[in-house]
Amino acid sequence: MTTDPRPGARMFPAAFAPGSIGTLDLPHRILMGSMHLNFEADPRALGAFYAERAAGGAALIVTGGTAVSREGSGGRTYLVSGGGAFLDAAGAALEAVHDAGGRLALQLFHAGRYAFEDTFGLQPLAPSPVWSAFSRSMPAAMNQEQIARTLEDFAGAARLARELGFDAVEIMGSEGYLVNQFASAATNLRDDEWGGDAVRRRAFPLAVLAAVRDAAGPGLPVIFRLSGDDLMPGSSSPEEYRGLAAALAAAGADALNVGIGWHESRVPTVQALVPHGQWLPVAALIRAALAAQACPVPVIGSNRINSLAQADAALAAGQVDFVSLARPFLADPRIVAKSAAGRPELVNTCIACNEACIDRSLGTEPVSCLVNPRAGREAAYPVEVQAAGKGPVPGAGPAPLPGTGPGPGGVRLPAHAAVAVAGAGPAGLQAAATLASHGVPVVLFEAGPGIGGQFLLAGKVPGKADFLENVRYFSHELPRLGVRIRTGVRVRAADLAGFSHVVVATGVLPRTVPLPGQGQLPVLDYRDAFADPAALRTVPRIAVVGAGGIAVDLAHLLLQPEPGRPETEKQSAERFARELAGAAGADRGGAQITLLRRGGRIGAGIGPSTRWAALQVLRSAGVRMLTGVTCRRLTNRGLLVTRQDGSGLLIPADAVVVAAGQVENTELAHGLEAAGIPFTVIGGAATAAGLNAVRAFADGLECGTAVAAALGADPSRLLRERKKAPLP
Repeated sequence: MTTDPRPGARMFPAAFAPGSIGTLDLPHRILMGSMHLNFEADPRALGAFYAERAAGGAALIVTGGTAVSREGSGGRTYLVSGGGAFLDAAGAALEAVHDAGGRLALQLFHAGRYAFEDTFGLQPLAPSPVWSAFSRSMPAAMNQEQIARTLEDFAGAARLARELGFDAVEIMGSEGYLVNQFASAATNLRDDEWGGDAVRRRAFPLAVLAAVRDAAGPGLPVIFRLSGDDLMPGSSSPEEYRGLAAALAAAGADALNVGIGWHESRVPTVQALVPHGQWLPVAALIRAALAAQACPVPVIGSNRINSLAQADAALAAGQVDFVSLARPFLADPRIVAKSAAGRPELVNTCIACNEACIDRSLGTEPVSCLVNPRAGREAAYPVEVQAAGKGPVPGAGPAPLPGTGPGPGGVRLPAHAAVAVAGAGPAGLQAAATLASHGVPVVLFEAGPGIGGQFLLAGKVPGKADFLENVRYFSHELPRLGVRIRTGVRVRAADLAGFSHVVVATGVLPRTVPLPGQGQLPVLDYRDAFADPAALRTVPRIAVVGAGGIAVDLAHLLLQPEPGRPETEKQSAERFARELAGAAGADRGGAQITLLRRGGRIGAGIGPSTRWAALQVLRSAGVRMLTGVTCRRLTNRGLLVTRQDGSGLLIPADAVVVAAGQVENTELAHGLEAAGIPFTVIGGAATAAGLNAVRAFADGLECGTAVAAALGADPSRLLRERKKAPLP
């Protein structure tokens, strides 16, 4: 039994047990995994980002990959070891993390055939000339001189990390990058000392480890991130990687961090479709292989673990020795601190949407988080802003949204007056939390029976139950901040006359599509379909008008044996195996689903790291997907459409669901404007064009910050008056 007085240590004893990686003693078993952020070249932003995660309790933070050479860069936003931009960023990150009491490891990175030729005008290097579908380039096979130089590049980067004061280094040897490419039979076609069989494919990873180990010295821990399973046809087997793991442990690695999959793999690894803890058994087999050879090197598990409860269960079961969380630290920098304080209900949970994190990291836009729009913008939006009227407001963020009513821009509103927020979807929830965190009294009105908006619909979709965890978070966080929540209230402008400002977050309404022949078939909008998906499960043929993200989600929901019913862990794993991991196809239950779109791609608007997997699910289940069609009329046999060549086509259907976009819900905004009540419109109510939850949450943050600044709110006032315990 633990003697740790923290409530979380009793709730999650395995997670909060101390541990060691080499010479580095750590207070618990939760690490923050590496993430490329696309703002590494901004020392101020980088320092503020890492400081909050260190202060929030991460035992060890691993940076995004630092290229050991220009050839090894992953793109224009990657830093190269030894460069001026790297030195500035490293200095800022180290100072921020160490001042916050944390520890920082530098990841040593070489993209290999995943490098982009246009970054520096250099042809990517790889063990063999195998085309890269990710970077769309043909790499050059490395010669002996290039291999030797690359080993020295890794050594030089490790040596510099030690001199700068990093607490550890991690070698990136998974996810299909250079070191992994040498270990893979799919990309290492050599027949020399660096390839040809399983033993020789280990040579380069072991040589990199030896070079880094020697340069780092005995006092700096070296973590090796290796692949547990590439999920690639023709690649090395998991058994071969377990052999590599044992060789790395024997050669001096201080810990093995197990990664899964490649960018080119057709099995998703980190998307919401993947069940929690799906890849922990792979890490567990590596740990067992090390134990069988008496190699007591700690194994780190990662991917699709988003709570301390899940991490604690894996640690208690002996699957791994440490757990690495990456995106969960984006969603909530204080996930560890809140859990340690026994308040896991206050954790803002990662929903694995990838929209503002992984999808952005594959381009150049700065990484953030859908459910935490402050992520990556901590310097611009500090937790507490200076009260207006006492000098400039540091990091108050952008000006109030333009064209949104009589205030707050340009008008000094009464200090400490209450603000009404109308609508408790993502935009409204974030606006209410932001305002209240600045000490502004807030009343949140919601016409429906509960908060959450369209997240309540998304939470029914297979793999998206974590969207409801975000609703759970706000249901606890808003009362903690003092927000008064009134559900089941459809407010009018006259009801809000006593408020100093109104934030209109009334969201969107389904777009209607005129369909002559009404009465021939049942016609529902997507909200009705999501409300009772089980009723549609018995309908043999369903035509869905529209094929964007909502339509794709609805089709996936209707494919399930019991649509709308929460999945158990076992059912989630079975669904994943059935739909995406090579088992038998999805249960179609005799139903035929057809998605119809006039223009654009099926699933347009879904993030690139998720869209391919979502469409793969529908294809495997036999969902028919048609573009370039215009709906004409209903018949008693189905929906008649016209193709682009002018020919007609009957879509057999027994019911039609309209999911053809959305329009702004502007009724309240018009009423407020007529009444002269100051207001700001955000989220879908402002514009439905291109609407997504990333923008909705960001609108809430920006609007809440601007309104609070205009009101001259004292950010400590509300919490002080309510005498609540500070946030853990």
